Amino acid sequence: MVDYDGQFEKPAYETGARQTRLATVFKLAYGWMCAGLALSGLVAWYTASSGLWKKVLVGPGLWVCIIAELVLVIALSASIRKLSVGVACLMFAVYAAVNGLTMSVVLIAYEIALVQRVFFITAAMFGGLAVFGTVTKSDLSQIGAICGMALWGLIVAAVVNIFFHSSGFDWIVSFAGVLIFSGLTMWDAQKIKLLAQGEGAMDGETRHKVALMGALELYLDFINLFIYLLRILGRSRD
Repeated sequence: MVDYDGQFEKPAYETGARQTRLATVFKLAYGWMCAGLALSGLVAWYTASSGLWKKVLVGPGLWVCIIAELVLVIALSASIRKLSVGVACLMFAVYAAVNGLTMSVVLIAYEIALVQRVFFITAAMFGGLAVFGTVTKSDLSQIGAICGMALWGLIVAAVVNIFFHSSGFDWIVSFAGVLIFSGLTMWDAQKIKLLAQGEGAMDGETRHKVALMGALELYLDFINLFIYLLRILGRSRD
């Protein structure tokens, strides 16, 4: 069939299959992301309220958890194609749980009311960014590339500020972090759509792996947005 512009229209069954594939990947990606956030929240709450943080995060414990998180993220990203879906999901769950341990310091350092308020602000902001990244017809790959490069600069700046303890510089880093992860949220949301809409058949296992990697990236975007917003808005408590 040819449309009015002289272009061949895709068969209805092909369009329907693509929409079904897209909906499935979205449902899995955002479902796993929310499950990961819920698991992290529960672990953080239990660790802070039970006093477990005094045993786990004292001394080198915090750095062990941080290093474990980095290892899990790198390992999952590098070997996702070789892993079974079950093992990949387990690694994601372990990562979310370990991150919950480190995030318990947030519940200790800030008032619960503030944490709750910033969480809902982050959720609203993240939702708007993700929706825009999904529905926009603009190519956000350049924004993603710029934010990806800027992220390395952000990491270096944060490490440098550990030694200088500059409150003004920390303020700049926090605002930069919000901007960078806002851009990454839009790009990661669009990337999930592009991967799900890719040409060719996508079997069930591939759909699950694409969704899981999307969930991990969106989870990281949400957590970092939350942390940087908390650092900005939490200053009123000092």
